[in-house]
Amino acid sequence: NGTTSLFAALDVATGQVIGMFSKKHRAIEFRKFLNLIRRNTPIDVDIHIIVDNYATHTAPIVKNWLAKNPNYHLHFIPTHSSWLNEVETWFSILTRKQITRGSHYSVKELESAIQEFLDTWNENPTPFKWTKTADEILTNVARTCYRTLEAHENGNTITPRISDTGD
Repeated sequence: NGTTSLFAALDVATGQVIGMFSKKHRAIEFRKFLNLIRRNTPIDVDIHIIVDNYATHTAPIVKNWLAKNPNYHLHFIPTHSSWLNEVETWFSILTRKQITRGSHYSVKELESAIQEFLDTWNENPTPFKWTKTADEILTNVARTCYRTLEAHENGNTITPRISDTGD
């Protein structure tokens, strides 16, 4: 029945989410989203945005916008580490609580359901908190690296398991 793109920005301090729907996911839409963030955040603070390595985020139109807005900083997350980006946790909650459970017969219905969830979330936003220390996380990462290296040396291939709990 069609698709939609949801651009979302999570304020990690408050848990508030700014969202914008778009029919396409191009640099021009991302720049519009950056404008939306700018309109909804204090002008005198630095804004750090964690993004994936999608070409949209490095297009000239985005680079030009960033040059004109020096208090905005993009940070590119390494491939296969989206779990580090807290907005991905929010997307997971949205999917589990609103999208998977619903029947949406049109893009408009889907967007309406997502907007309803977004509005409800922002009525009582909750910031996410890491439950593991940096040392615990790094220990788990190191263990996964060693297992992967060991398997590779033995001629085996494994897929590292990364869970929301950091196990």
